Amino acid sequence: MTTAWGLYGQSLYDLAVEEKADEQIMEELEAVRGILAQNPDYITLLCEPSVPVKNRTQLLDEAFGGQIHPYLLNFLKILVEKGMLRGFSTCCSTYRKSYNKDHGISEATVISAVPLSDEQAAALQAKLEKLSGKKVLLSRKVDAKVLGGLSVEIDGKLYDGTVGGRLDELRRRVTETVL
Repeated sequence: MTTAWGLYGQSLYDLAVEEKADEQIMEELEAVRGILAQNPDYITLLCEPSVPVKNRTQLLDEAFGGQIHPYLLNFLKILVEKGMLRGFSTCCSTYRKSYNKDHGISEATVISAVPLSDEQAAALQAKLEKLSGKKVLLSRKVDAKVLGGLSVEIDGKLYDGTVGGRLDELRRRVTETVL
């Protein structure tokens, strides 16, 4: 969080908590992030120095006014005015990390060779919640290189139960024994 964008994201979070709007802004922040990710030309327009700042902030009013929390709208305007909108994703990540920490939420990513069924994902999520004592937001990825098994990353820790991971561990042990 040493970047300016991280500081801006943390400041938005602190304000949202103070005003008891952290959950609403979290949801809206993710929605705006998705909209901007799908419309990179809009970001380019909002960052274009040849367009007066007043016009760029007016575009934000037209796009989001009355649809998102006023604090979030003003936050976007500040980023546009400061020429920092390209770092919006980092602001969102910082906000989410602080939100998750304060609300006892962990984000986990599971990687498997084939897609997990909804039942399998729900069972894994329940097990991770039981182990971590936190609510877990589980995202799924598929990677054929895994061969079999699962790789789970949660709270910065990697739990590798994949066939490839086991083979790597076996190679390491054999190498240590031989040398």
